[in-house]
Amino acid sequence: MAFSELLDRVGGLGRFQVLQMVVLVVPITWLTTQSMVENFSAAVPSHRCWAPLLDNSTAQASASGALNPQALLAVSIPPGLNQEPHPCLRFRQPQWQLLDPNATATNWSEAATEPCVDGWVYDRSVFTSTIVMEWDLVCDSQALKPMAQSIYLAGILVGAAVCGQASDRFGRRLVLTWSYLQMAASGTAAAFAPTFPVYCLFRFLVAFAVAGVMMNTITLLMEWTSVQARALAMTLNSLGFSLGQVLMAAVAYGVRDWALLQLTISAPFFLCFVYSWWLAESARWLLITGRLEWGLRELQRVAAMNRKRAVGDTLTIEVLLSAMQEELSVGQAPATLSTLLCTPGLGLRTCVSTLCWFAFGFTFYGLALDLQALGSNIFLLQALIGVVDIPAKICTLLLLSRLGRRPTQVASLVLAGLCILANMLVPHEMVALRSALAVLGIGGVGAAFTCITVYTGELFPTVIRMTAVGLGQMAARGGAILGPLVRLLGVHGASLPLLVYGAVPVLIGLAALLLPETQSLPLPDTIHDVQSQAVKKATRDTQGHLVLKCTRF
Repeated sequence: MAFSELLDRVGGLGRFQVLQMVVLVVPITWLTTQSMVENFSAAVPSHRCWAPLLDNSTAQASASGALNPQALLAVSIPPGLNQEPHPCLRFRQPQWQLLDPNATATNWSEAATEPCVDGWVYDRSVFTSTIVMEWDLVCDSQALKPMAQSIYLAGILVGAAVCGQASDRFGRRLVLTWSYLQMAASGTAAAFAPTFPVYCLFRFLVAFAVAGVMMNTITLLMEWTSVQARALAMTLNSLGFSLGQVLMAAVAYGVRDWALLQLTISAPFFLCFVYSWWLAESARWLLITGRLEWGLRELQRVAAMNRKRAVGDTLTIEVLLSAMQEELSVGQAPATLSTLLCTPGLGLRTCVSTLCWFAFGFTFYGLALDLQALGSNIFLLQALIGVVDIPAKICTLLLLSRLGRRPTQVASLVLAGLCILANMLVPHEMVALRSALAVLGIGGVGAAFTCITVYTGELFPTVIRMTAVGLGQMAARGGAILGPLVRLLGVHGASLPLLVYGAVPVLIGLAALLLPETQSLPLPDTIHDVQSQAVKKATRDTQGHLVLKCTRF
């Protein structure tokens, strides 16, 4: 673990790290809008069938008498839920008898209706255009809308699997730069998609790139930051997601056309692609993989930016070889997913940390679905989710520094689960209490996300860190996909979905007690480093038990 000493010499928290945090966290804020945009671009407005008497000026002019729009609507569209115009049916012929004040629902039959063969008319008072309006994703085609979100989540799942191993093989910055370009190009192309399948394809490619950006941002921040500032860097990264929720609400409020909205949130990543060439590759990864000359240049560059040029001039290949001798001797063996699962000391860490990622994705969607029941203003709701998240993540920074990683991870997951379980016992009439529990649960999920991003990076060595992060991201997206399906259990009992949503984070939070504490420890570079940490901990625990027994006697 000699790289930590090299990093301290060139500066582990200086001007370079501050600039790096800014240029990496700003894209994270914009990236969040890609995941949230379909709350607005795929919003379903009020709609009804196109009807000649209502929407054809010639037919209106020939209608008998001076009928007002409400009367024309009554004879053209049958009533639906809550006596609103039916969204999917219209009368084959105008039902003039319904204008009789004594007419009742029995004055017409289902046989007199037909589907919307001529299309739909949409309420454009909130959104001028959405993908639902663009491709008529209503009535018989309404299942296509959630399919678009599922395809997006599948893209993140596949991207996490591919980008994790690609980053361990080809480098963090290269994959990050490519992900910026892919997100910008695919997101822009999605705004001009001519058909719904093409739109879904480009959204899949956007999601693939989102995974690459999230994972490599976390790793670059962690591998270039000192032990003391690691929690701060991860908290700022996590806050980027919270600010992105608020940004999404603001941008969507100002841009009500889905194509223009998609273009607005995608185009800035062309700028990110351009300046990403300035970013430094992870010197830790370069040295561990034997790219000594490149690693030396990056270390000297960081030393110069941190005003330690004299220290950088003293660094040579010989100095690096001497400092990293042990790591270089064992760190170049190829590491794969099987290494994570089968290596002593890593298997348990992999299983439990992956479950923590799963609990985050699964629980977030559970709480989000419950929070949506609190109001109908989706702009305010979107901003509320982000605003509530900010103080929770700031508090997490303090807890990580004071309590440590393991207690914070356990407490955040258990708190989120208990809030959901508590809502099972609260009557629906007590809206204020249910809202408070939901908001507190959202805070617990935000804290869990911040903690697991720090924890995963510290649990696994450099040679396989991105593969571990990718596995965790895959688990989180798997949880996000499964989360909404749990609602189907409601047919067997109204409280059953809440029971599942609450039990999962509580049980997995308790399982996190099996993870080792990593606070104040240097990042492990090799699998040997991880095993050495475990041996030292076991030795300390044994010595502690012996001392305790001796004091008793």
